[in-house]
Order: sequence, then structure tokens, then C-alpha cells
Amino acid sequence: MNNPPDSQPKIELRAAALRWLCEADVAAKVAGVEALAAAWENVAMTLDKQCTLSASACIPGRPLQPLLVPPHEVKHRSMATLEGRAAMIHALAHIEFNAINLALDAIWRFSGMPQDYYADWLRVAKEEAYHFSLLAKHLQTLGFAYGDFSAHNSLWELTEKTSHDILARMALVPRLMEARGLDASPRTRAKLAQAGDEEAAAIIDIILRDEIGHVAIGNRWYGWLCQAHQLEPLATFAALAAQYKAPVLRGPFNLEARRAAGFSEQELLMLQAAE
Repeated sequence: MNNPPDSQPKIELRAAALRWLCEADVAAKVAGVEALAAAWENVAMTLDKQCTLSASACIPGRPLQPLLVPPHEVKHRSMATLEGRAAMIHALAHIEFNAINLALDAIWRFSGMPQDYYADWLRVAKEEAYHFSLLAKHLQTLGFAYGDFSAHNSLWELTEKTSHDILARMALVPRLMEARGLDASPRTRAKLAQAGDEEAAAIIDIILRDEIGHVAIGNRWYGWLCQAHQLEPLATFAALAAQYKAPVLRGPFNLEARRAAGFSEQELLMLQAAE
């Protein structure tokens, strides 16, 4: 005899995030994240902030293609050609695919955080899945598909390096790696618009709008952790960047977007002084 719907056992959020992180099929991962976010919004899930989870499959789940190569081996193609434009869209789609995985990883991997932390990163996962879908669909209109070009894996590599330390993760992945996207978006948008791809340029506008919020989430929880451990944020960030050999930031910086994402004026001045 089946139980009535309201008595069905609820799915636990962190365990479900791990399940979709391990999913290798791209379409299934995107659909799974969307369903996960909907279930959370409909209060059809539980959250165990303290449970210890372990991965039984490869992290992250990813398709066999694209071929992953070092950043310097990714071919740069002219934006004046259809293939060059498609390669740019593909590179952006790969960043968004990795961003889905890093958001899911932030949910399952780190226990004991406030409920809002997990809700924030679930929102990020949902929005990154949306971004990926927009880019993948546009790529198809150009006659290509995700996986048709090689890609680099720098974003996920730093995610892996910080897998044991939530302070380092919040400092270096959203606040450094993802914030680089805030700086790059205006130039990328201009190149796509100049090439006549207004649809792609409009997608960049959506991504920039949402990524400001994602970086703000990283700033929020980095600040929360620094306060909880009585750490000075700027000095701690510099120490973590050196410890993990994080990429050195180069301008120009999108100061307006960074301000909207919660960077302090002091940090912005330090960024500009280092150029």
C-alpha cells in the first residue's frame, strides 16, 4: 500500500546535491538541479547540516567531451568567423557547467553552516544551470554542441584544492575566480555584439546580472567565516591566495560590478594599486 503524498519521506538536500554533482550526463544534471531547487522552494526537502557524507562516485560527474587541456593549449579563434564565435560561446558554457558543480560541491561538502548558506548555494546552482542551458542552446543555433571544442579546467582545479577548507573555498573560488568573470563580461559582450551576435550579448547581460549575486554570496560567507574565527578579511585573503597559489588578478576591473557584489572600497583600491 502506497503512503499518501504528504507522508512520503523527504529528500535530504546535501545528499541530493552530491548525487547531482556526481551525475555525468549534462542534460540530467541540469534537470536534476532544477528539480532540486523546486523541491526546496516547495518545502519538499530536509536539511541535515551535521551529517557526514562521502562520495561513492567520481567528482565531478562530467561527460567524456569536452577534452580538457591546459589553459595555454585552448585554441583562440577569430571572432570574425562563425567557428570563432562558437568557440567563445563554448568556453563560456564550460565555465557555467563547472560553476554548477562548484555550487553543488559547496552544499554537500561543508557541514555545520547556517541554513541560509545551503539555500544560497542552491540558488547559485540553479542559476548556473540556467546560464549553461542558454549558452548550450545558442551554441546549437550556430551548428555546434557542448563538447565540440577543447576546454580548460582552472575553475574546478581550485575548487578541488580548497575541498578541505571552507574559508579558502569562499575566499578563492567565488571572490577570486568567479569575480574574474565580472571583469571579463563587458569585454566579452562587446566582442560578441561587434561580431553581430546580439543574442549572445543578451545572454552575457543575464549572466553578469546573476554573477554579481553569486560573488556577493561568496563575499557574504567569507565575511561570516572571518568574523566567526576573528580573522581580518583582507590579510587573510592575501595569505590564502599565496598559500594556494591562486591566479594573480589583472585589470581592468569592473569596479561597478564588484561594488555591487560587496567588495569594499579598501579592497578595490588594493586591486587597482596592484595593476
